[in-house]
Amino acid sequence: MSHSLNRRKWLKTGLLSIGGATILPQLSWGESRNSLLIDNAERIVYTPLFKEHTVPLATEIVAKLNANENPYGPSPKAVEALKAAAVGGNRYGWGQLSVLMDKISEKEGVPKEYLMMGPGSSDLLEKFALVLFMNGGTVLSADPSYMSLMNVARSVGAEWKGVPLKEDWSHDLDAMEAAISSDTKLVYICNPNNPTGTITGYKELYDFCSRVSEKVPVFIDEAYLDFVEGENGKSMVSLLNEGKNVIVARTFSKIHGMAGLRVGYVAALPETLKSIQKITRGGMGITNTSIYAAIASMDDTAFQAKSKNLNKQAREYTASTLKTMGFSPVPSYTSFMIFPQETMEGKAFLTKMSEQGIGVRSFEIYDKTWCRVSMGTMEEMQMFTSALGKVME
Repeated sequence: MSHSLNRRKWLKTGLLSIGGATILPQLSWGESRNSLLIDNAERIVYTPLFKEHTVPLATEIVAKLNANENPYGPSPKAVEALKAAAVGGNRYGWGQLSVLMDKISEKEGVPKEYLMMGPGSSDLLEKFALVLFMNGGTVLSADPSYMSLMNVARSVGAEWKGVPLKEDWSHDLDAMEAAISSDTKLVYICNPNNPTGTITGYKELYDFCSRVSEKVPVFIDEAYLDFVEGENGKSMVSLLNEGKNVIVARTFSKIHGMAGLRVGYVAALPETLKSIQKITRGGMGITNTSIYAAIASMDDTAFQAKSKNLNKQAREYTASTLKTMGFSPVPSYTSFMIFPQETMEGKAFLTKMSEQGIGVRSFEIYDKTWCRVSMGTMEEMQMFTSALGKVME
């Protein structure tokens, strides 16, 4: 990646006008095809330094590696609990939701009143965006990153400011802190980051969140943290016990393999949650059967360890094979990885992979076309690398 500004290109390109907006050449990452926009109110509108290519999937997909789903889940114990709970589908799940929250409270080491449940963590990201930015403001994040919260915030009138990642693909925390203004209402950090699969170190992030949360709330999305080993796999949730204004999101979609069952939660200071719950109730959207499944899955630590280990094996195989094929995958700490492929345009690449029965994702990041592939079973990853070789012939 290059951070340099091409001044000759800047002067050559000048300012272009489209409709009521003026386009400024991108200020970083060289001759980017993305841009900054200035709207009619003379405000800079930040557009992402990345975009996703999309095509319809073929009907015969044999390896679905495009949604970061756990190929081994849900836990067999969670499935049995779900089946047993189905007969009670005529009842609301408030009682069992309280049981689940007790278990989460014990796991995270925070009081129960610090928790808000929801049908997946993305739902909660979007609820927070709707409430926090209903009167405008600016949300700050890395670029690229998971855009769910930012997109909803912008839809209700907020402005988004993206800060490019560092050369090692970690968050540029110094630049993010410097970018905070009086209008900043939230700093969002996805760690490990999606779509890059990269990590920002625990100590560095902990110090940043501790310091910055004194000025503005910091939202840490930890959807993939369960796949990280060692100190960097530690959550930021402990900052809540120090009274820090952080919001930590976790999900049952990844390590628990429950993406289709929709269970997630946030941990935050009670006063923060009260402001959100004045507008929306998070737990109302979780089905009773999913609650029972989540309780059983939390107890099945052997399944979680198995998922993590098999994911690591698939990740190591995929990275090694890609390197043998001449690709340069970015070191991943998650259940997916990205690598640049510049042989063909993104949509054409997706179409050809789909024709081989393989579903993946394609992004344009920093003027390169990247494939993002989720970790499936070892058999699925072998199918992926075989198909990739055929497509690249």
